[in-house]
Amino acid sequence: MIHGSYDLSLVALSLLVAMLASYTALDLADHIRLLRAAGLKRFCWLMGSAAAMGIGIWSMHFVGMLAFRMPMELGYDLRITINSLLIAVLVSGFALEVTAGEVLTRVRLGFGGVLMGLGVAAMHYTGMAAMRMRPGIQYRPGLVLASIGIAIVASWVALWIAFTLRGSERHILWQRCGAGLAMGLAIAGMHYTGMSAAVFRSGSVCGAHDQVSTGWLAFAVTCSTLCVLGLTLIFSMLDTRFYVQAYSMNAELEALNQRLLLLATEDSLTGLPNRSSLLERIERAMARAPEGAPGFTLMFMDLDGFKSINDSLGHSAGDRLLQAFSLQLRRAVRAQDTVARLSGDEFVVLLEDLGGAEKVTPIAEDVVQRMQQEFVIDETPLRVTVSIGIAIYPQDGASVEALLKNADAAMYDAKQSGRNTYRYFDVAMSKAADRTFLIHHGLTAALEKGQLSLHFQPKFGGPEQGMVGAEALIRWQHPELGAISPMDFIPAAERTGQIVPMGNWVIAEVCRHIRHWQHAQLPPVKIAINLSLEQLRQLDYVNKVRAITDAAGVAPESILFEITETAAMRDAELTAEVIRQFQLAGFEMAIDDFGTGYSSLAYLQRFRVNQLKIDRFFINGLDGPGGEGDAIVAAIIEMAHSLKMVVVAEGVETGDQLAQLKRLECDELQGFLLARPLSSGDFQDFLRGRMGPESFLEPVQDHR
Repeated sequence: MIHGSYDLSLVALSLLVAMLASYTALDLADHIRLLRAAGLKRFCWLMGSAAAMGIGIWSMHFVGMLAFRMPMELGYDLRITINSLLIAVLVSGFALEVTAGEVLTRVRLGFGGVLMGLGVAAMHYTGMAAMRMRPGIQYRPGLVLASIGIAIVASWVALWIAFTLRGSERHILWQRCGAGLAMGLAIAGMHYTGMSAAVFRSGSVCGAHDQVSTGWLAFAVTCSTLCVLGLTLIFSMLDTRFYVQAYSMNAELEALNQRLLLLATEDSLTGLPNRSSLLERIERAMARAPEGAPGFTLMFMDLDGFKSINDSLGHSAGDRLLQAFSLQLRRAVRAQDTVARLSGDEFVVLLEDLGGAEKVTPIAEDVVQRMQQEFVIDETPLRVTVSIGIAIYPQDGASVEALLKNADAAMYDAKQSGRNTYRYFDVAMSKAADRTFLIHHGLTAALEKGQLSLHFQPKFGGPEQGMVGAEALIRWQHPELGAISPMDFIPAAERTGQIVPMGNWVIAEVCRHIRHWQHAQLPPVKIAINLSLEQLRQLDYVNKVRAITDAAGVAPESILFEITETAAMRDAELTAEVIRQFQLAGFEMAIDDFGTGYSSLAYLQRFRVNQLKIDRFFINGLDGPGGEGDAIVAAIIEMAHSLKMVVVAEGVETGDQLAQLKRLECDELQGFLLARPLSSGDFQDFLRGRMGPESFLEPVQDHR
């Protein structure tokens, strides 16, 4: 029996090749898994990976054999050597296909491990046969079975590790290196156990010593294997990175598409269906509605007083209030009903399969009742109400647009009727809605086409009891609707933002008139101009106003600005600061409609305005019995005088009111009893005719 020895450097090289082959196999298995869809690319990668992995396993085997030294010249049969390589490639392809599957069951793992282990053993013993020893190699059965067992166990472990590590992200490099080391040692263990099973009898001769020399084979196998495994690993990593990036981009695009789909159909603040989704559902409800019978109902609702909450507490608090309202609204209706948010504080509920008004009314009443509860926002209890307009298909509209428009008209009627209620649509509301629509959409044209004008209502007072000023009042002559009351178009202008350019026009027009009166050598007169809170919120507003008056050549002392008490208290901090800036710029300031809001004496002292205008409600009380009206007006006048403010009474319409106000020492008076609002031409004539002192006891009846 011939005993051989091992070249330890080649043994170490064989272990290195085994580990590198194992690591590459793990990487290739994970890469092929990523190529989920069957196709040419996946097939090519499977074949190429099988070849690279097979070459790696096979080369480890042959480097290990080349490490074996015997006292004879060794060689290898080329055909048998190639067959052993093909066996390694086939086994590798089978292993990669098994680990690339979605599920690795115990049966599949066991069956695959046995086949792969037998294949590795077949590759090893076929490679041994390539030596063509004469007499032939004898094998120790126990060690042969042990080598086959090691091959099968190593195959089981390799398949399980490859399947377990795939798709891992955390510490993947170190895990795969450790797994490659374990798999490499297992493969090497199988090889050297198989080599130990071989018995070479004395006088044995290698029949293939003249074919492939061991020296050339060692160099060729080592270099080619390292190159193949290295390049394969590099290409796999690059392709995997590209695939992962492409997959990640596709996933992001898919998520973005889903998000865009949600944005297209869902309100981002409340999670309710948005306008487009609601319109689609209404159209489907129309298609399902039974012919000749009430089909479905729309409830169009709007939160009462939401704008003031938004202005005073901020938009974030307003958003949370809308979220709380939408949650409560969903609880108030049935699960199958559609609750949608159109925009702002406008919501619509689509009620299907209910029938006529007798079934809708209880739901509307329940919604109104539920919304009267307190909503706690930022530890502030808020109580809001809701106005609801109801339209029923098909009698209240045969199209989506008509139904929404008529439900909106009914909601507007509910607001006009005192709010916190509901109204069913009728034809008369449509005319009111059309008028509202014309007002909203005609505001821009009113400025551009010169439809606006100013009237002036005189104020009287002073030591000589004559005219001391006037209030500028805006008027709108609509080409279709005729004269429109400021009570109708001013709130609309505030909602649409048109109040800012409209207010600038008023200031510029007042300056133009003042300049004209100066050129006409008429007595100087101070004109009061009303301001909206939306105007005060404009950036650097006081300087913009001063720029308008300076351009017109009008001194600030000729203008007094008025802010209603309610508007002032919506943002008291802002109001106090803007009042201070106006006064520093030379303008006088007044609080209008005093007594109707909720200002405290502390804020009134902080505002430090020049004038206080008592609301007409208290002036009307001067005609009442019991003297309660006298006491309230007297208290306001005394308080204002203590703060060194001029007191103006507006809405004076009777002689009794005039006499009482004179007795209470009210500083200035304004009302129909003394003079109605006059056009600019009439006011100029009024200035010319009333240049001398006038008495409060001689009211101007001809201007009523």
